[in-house]
Amino acid sequence: MASTVAMRGRMRPLATEAGLLVILFAFYKWGRALFEHGPGEAMSNAAWLWEFQRSWLPSEVDFQQWALGWDHTAFLANVYYVGMHFPGTALLLVWLYLRHRSSYGRVRNELVVLTGAGLLVHMLFPLAPPRLAGIGAVDTMMSVGPSAYPAPGADGIANQYAAMPSLHVGWAVLVAVAVVRVSRSRWRWVIAMHAPVTVFVVVVTANHFWTDGLVAAALLAGAMALVSVFERVRQRQVRQGGVHAADAHELRGTGRPGGGPAGREPRAARPLPAACDGHGDRLHDRAGDREDPSGADAPASDDLVLA
Repeated sequence: MASTVAMRGRMRPLATEAGLLVILFAFYKWGRALFEHGPGEAMSNAAWLWEFQRSWLPSEVDFQQWALGWDHTAFLANVYYVGMHFPGTALLLVWLYLRHRSSYGRVRNELVVLTGAGLLVHMLFPLAPPRLAGIGAVDTMMSVGPSAYPAPGADGIANQYAAMPSLHVGWAVLVAVAVVRVSRSRWRWVIAMHAPVTVFVVVVTANHFWTDGLVAAALLAGAMALVSVFERVRQRQVRQGGVHAADAHELRGTGRPGGGPAGREPRAARPLPAACDGHGDRLHDRAGDREDPSGADAPASDDLVLA
């Protein structure tokens, strides 16, 4: 019975965290659908972005054609895009919760802030991905599969006109940073490759422009900075609260005569009543008759009791 109660106590925080993350995802899904714009504005923004970044970034179309020169690239990229986004992030959170609990809250908060900022940008700047923008990119998800979008224009798992920012890239960079920051294993660098591989995948599948990934990385940096500031403020408040509690305890303990409760003097020690013989003469304890080698008269240890 005791072990069952203890197990329930350990599982309750985990269930609470899982429930909160499910609610977060549901809220994100609801907000994205509520503020979803039509393809007209998203296509217009895509045309503007395509022209804006052509002078300082490589062409997504040229990069995709180069990558698709290898066999199975499109299929493997689609599998990675569909299968690693949510599971990879969920595995990170589970690993942190079970093995590095002190770092879990910070990473979870960074994820929440990043996702909320991404939702805000989705609402303010709807953007069609390269595969739907009419710039000559191949829609590998429709031509090869597997696809996160069952039919053109369908919502599926993600809003097709919410390419800015790329939360695939943002979450992948968060996973890489968290693993490198927390783990000391040499394998952490292998997990950190999830970030550059994701950047490669989102461009090869024509789901995102380069700029979508850059904006996601910038939002993640801002989320990390914001969470760090709140952590410092919280820790400062905790330290100040500890100092105030210590001061109050000291005042309660030493602010009155005798260091005890108000109005009370310290309890004095009193001698044990002396034993008498039948003739009324006092009997002396043998220990009391002993002379202290130092020359001082000291009572024996059992001569005093607290009143």
